[in-house]
Amino acid sequence: MLILVRENNIEQALKALKRKLAREGVLRELKLRRAYEKPSERKVREKGEAVRRARKLARKQAQREGLLPAPKPKAQSRGRGGPGRSGPSTTTRT
Repeated sequence: MLILVRENNIEQALKALKRKLAREGVLRELKLRRAYEKPSERKVREKGEAVRRARKLARKQAQREGLLPAPKPKAQSRGRGGPGRSGPSTTTRT
């Protein structure tokens, strides 16, 4: 895994690292391994995850077929950068 640090901006690099770790499921796996999980608890958790995945898949399929309305688009939050965002202000105050 490679994270580039641009202009010595450690905060931005850490944010990118956390995003990559979350996307790959590393943080979730660490959380699960912090304490012992009994085999019976593991089966219950995995079965619940499978049910949620199946429901999500069925919901997406129903939306594609027009049986359910499409989800509302998420509103963009203000202040957060998007694809066309500009970096921090370069003006200096005296």
